[in-house]
Formats: sequence, C-alpha cells, structure tokens
Amino acid sequence: MEQIRIGIIGGSGLYEMAELTDRREVKVDTPFGPPSDSFILGKLDGKAVAFLARHGRGHRILPSELNFRANIYAMKMLGVERILSASAVGSLKESLAPLDILLPDQFLDRTRGRESTFFGDGLAAHIAFADPVCPDLLRRVHQAAAGAGVHTVKGGTYVCMEGPAFSTRAESMLYRSWGADVIGMTNLQEAKLAREAEICYVTLALVTDYDCWHESHESVTVDMIVANLKRNSRNAQAIIARTVRDMDGSRECACGEALKNALITDRSLIPTGTRKRLEIIVGKYLP
Repeated sequence: MEQIRIGIIGGSGLYEMAELTDRREVKVDTPFGPPSDSFILGKLDGKAVAFLARHGRGHRILPSELNFRANIYAMKMLGVERILSASAVGSLKESLAPLDILLPDQFLDRTRGRESTFFGDGLAAHIAFADPVCPDLLRRVHQAAAGAGVHTVKGGTYVCMEGPAFSTRAESMLYRSWGADVIGMTNLQEAKLAREAEICYVTLALVTDYDCWHESHESVTVDMIVANLKRNSRNAQAIIARTVRDMDGSRECACGEALKNALITDRSLIPTGTRKRLEIIVGKYLP
C-alpha cells in the first residue's frame, strides 16, 4: 500500500480544497472494523495526504458512534506519521469568540464507555499522556497560521463531552469554573489513539458558538454551528495547506517512540491473535 505521511481528519470541506490535486478514493479495512468513510488521497503542494471525513460524508455518524480505533488504525496502515485534525467547538471563555481558532494542548475527558485504546486482550500498555498533542506539530501549525494571516490561540484545554445533546447550562458553568477553554465531542479519543499508534496529533478547534453559558448570546443551534463552521473552514484549509507545504520529513518529537517503555506484558504471554492484530503498531517492540 502507498505510504502517506500526512493525515487530515475533519469535515468534507477540508478535502474540497482547491489546492488538493490528484484525488482518488481508497477504501481501507482494519481489524477493528471499517473507518468512518473511504479515504480521499491526493497531493497538497506536491506532498501526499490522506483525508478522512470524521462523521462520514453527509455527516451520518454521531460522536458516540465513531469507530475511533478503525480511523486511527487505518491512518497507520497508510503510513501516516502526522495527523492534522479540525472540528467544531463551543467556547467557554469570553475571549474566544465564534470564528476564532484554538490549538488545544490539553484535554478533559467527559465521555462514557468509548473505545480509547488499541490494547487489551492479553496485551497491556500505558502510554505517557501528560502532554496529549505533539509539541512540534503544534508549533508548526501555529507558525503556519501566522504565515497564512489567520489568528490562532496556541494552547488551551478542550473538554470532550459525550453528546450528542449540547451542554446543560450547569455543565457549561462547571467547565468554565475548571478553567477549560472549549468544548467538543470527538478529539480526545483521536489524540489517545494517535499517541498509541505513535502518530503526531494536533487539532484545530474551530469556535462556532459560546456554548450555553453566555447569557447575552443566543442559544446554540445546529444552524448557527454549521454556518460558522463553513465560514471558518476556509481559514482551516489555509492553515492546513501551509502546514503541509512547510512540512519536512523529520519528526523532532518523542511521538514516534511513545510505546518504547509502555508495553508491560511478558512478551511470551501475548496471545497470537492480539500480536497479529497489533503488529503494525507494536511489531518493532516484539521479538
């Protein structure tokens, strides 16, 4: 299979970029089931990239229904080493207004029962996750945003809620009291699984609304979110295109060795089926 080093996860607007050339569609099957959709492969500034519509084309899949493991595993199968993600979020701070972009560097998990690890079934691993996004890729995206003339805020905390309903006002006020910056429904699992797969990960949090805490702001509606997301998507496209353009082949981070000291199971006791299923992720660490 063709090796593609850069993966992009987001809405359909991201792979409708005019800059994307040589487009073709590829279906990828994984041991964890099918990803959200077929991948759109193409080139940005001469560099091969793989796009995945997180919720499927036409936005058919709820956040709680997403097969995060299949999505990230498929990226690994394609050879991806860096993932650029983009998603809609609500703001929990006055200073982050609708149409702003935040580059979170921390997460709070408020989901319930989602599959967030490749491990289990006889193989235990515990990754370091104190810094859940790749610092080198975060720096590159922030620099690309500045070069593209798009204001972004570097660093902040993303609350990942279960959904699909939006927050109650009490929940929104609680998250604000914790000092969180934005709230969304998808990125925490992506970040965890990307780390386990030793893939660099960064997300562009596209602010669409003030959640429901802001008394002088109108109530959150789907129409409002979609309208603001469409307006912000061009900025996201510009940032992603420039990040890819300026990307070199080297990774100046520890993401590529995230599992080096994480596997704790006696190698002789790892079940054959588990070993085979995770070969693409842990093979280099197993005798």
